[in-house]
Amino acid sequence: MPVRDIINEAARNFAMAGIASPRLDAEILLAFCLDCERLDFLKNPSLPVAENALASFQKLAERRLKGEPVAYITGRKEFWSFVLDVNNSVLIPRPDTEVLVEEALILCKKPDTVEIKILDIGTGSGAIALALASEIPLARLTATDISAAALATARKNADTLKLNSQIIFLQGDLFEPVDDFFDIIVSNPPYIGEDEYEKLPVGVKNYEPPEALQAGADGLDFYRKIVAEAPGHLNNNGWLLLEIGSTQDAPVIDIFNASGQYSDISVRKDYAGLPRVIKARRKING
Repeated sequence: MPVRDIINEAARNFAMAGIASPRLDAEILLAFCLDCERLDFLKNPSLPVAENALASFQKLAERRLKGEPVAYITGRKEFWSFVLDVNNSVLIPRPDTEVLVEEALILCKKPDTVEIKILDIGTGSGAIALALASEIPLARLTATDISAAALATARKNADTLKLNSQIIFLQGDLFEPVDDFFDIIVSNPPYIGEDEYEKLPVGVKNYEPPEALQAGADGLDFYRKIVAEAPGHLNNNGWLLLEIGSTQDAPVIDIFNASGQYSDISVRKDYAGLPRVIKARRKING
């Protein structure tokens, strides 16, 4: 069968199953099976596909039809300027999280000769820490996660990208394994409430790790903990940056204000115009 027919048939099946990006998903999976770039066969849609490659593609397509995310099927996901290894022990990195990276980079305008210390809470695949390490050569990062499997994935990504010398990975719950002070703390914590979790798409609810999503009845449990504990690990005038759900800006700002330990609280919207990142500066101790 030529590439054109394989993609068209799979895209139709994916669309009938309610998959949001049927043609793109079909192209990504076929490129994975052929070990090539999508552009390679899009330039030559009549290219014949060998029977063994077609059989492999059909198996992957069946998994996608059941709702399994493409990133878990291929074991990789693009983020920032690189491709990460991912599996079902880590949340699939989203483009929205790149806004958090951008905001952190804006704050990292110290002279090139000055080392900056950054803490990434709940690192998962290591996406945020790796993006920051790749952009700031003198950054020294600590990345924590409660999941040993997630940390193994993050360490593998750091090794692949040759960034492991800049990052220390520690296992533990939030700040538990940390005994240091930082200029910047970043986190994309779980922020899905109980009611919202039940309504998540199949590909998220049935495949992504629930501990990376669920955050108590109202989805704010981790914000309360991080906002309360971060000052004990921030240098004076250090910054805390948190990714938030698109409707959580007001309640998270209330959490910051109630703590009395922060100033310069602001919200950054993502490229869809939705609230996505809240940053705040730790007040100077008297």
